[in-house]
Amino acid sequence: MNGPISHGAFTVAPNVSCVSSTTPVPGLGVLPVNAFLVEASEPVLVDTGLPALVDETISVLTTRIDPADLRWIWLTHCDADHVGALEKLLTLAPNARVVTNYLGMGKLSMRTPLPPERFYLINPGQCLDVGDRQLRAVALPSYDAPETMGVFDATSRALFSSDCFGALLDDAYGATSIEDVASIDSSSVVEGLSKWTMVDAPWLAGVSDSTFRGSLVELGRLSPEHVLSAHLPPAHGKLAWLSEQLDRARRSDPFVGPDQSALEAMLSAA
Repeated sequence: MNGPISHGAFTVAPNVSCVSSTTPVPGLGVLPVNAFLVEASEPVLVDTGLPALVDETISVLTTRIDPADLRWIWLTHCDADHVGALEKLLTLAPNARVVTNYLGMGKLSMRTPLPPERFYLINPGQCLDVGDRQLRAVALPSYDAPETMGVFDATSRALFSSDCFGALLDDAYGATSIEDVASIDSSSVVEGLSKWTMVDAPWLAGVSDSTFRGSLVELGRLSPEHVLSAHLPPAHGKLAWLSEQLDRARRSDPFVGPDQSALEAMLSAA
């Protein structure tokens, strides 16, 4: 796998679709990168995919909805792999507003200046009315950017968990679409979740057990049936298991990346 691959779209929950892709992470495996469409009365796109796949992402999205019909683009945070198609989508969807918080608006404004009226600011615990349902902003136990907010849709019982519960998968999983994490060997998921957590949120190693487990309890109170991470194939009925694995993963050795000599060896081997 030499670059990101778009895998199309598929249904993951009632009126919820996944726009799926994978991207290689040299030396570590492949990372799923998902965006999600909530087909509400006022349609919502959760995240916008990779910068390298802007045209592919929009083409796939168009098989599910006319982008002009989007009313909300909810960014779980502002990393490049979540805002890749944002600029183009805002042109194609002139009535769509960007849902984030104050910090997210500030970070976006440094790269893609937008008029304030195109934003809708929300904080964890608050809800967005999208016509036929309420979407709740949720604090997550694991993240790499301070503006991160998950999304809970009580109608579909779907939790959009941003980077939380992501996993680096074996290279063999990069070339095809995986519609359910249950189709992957559980030991591979456990190993991949551990690697991703120590790459994405190494600070978790310093969090007390009571504080971290308390955040997992709060998430569990939502009782989601579908955990839709940006970086894991969809997981159904697995929140408790994923939470247990995340608690174990944060005790792993901290990630230390290759230095210059190791990078040169990798390039030579390639």
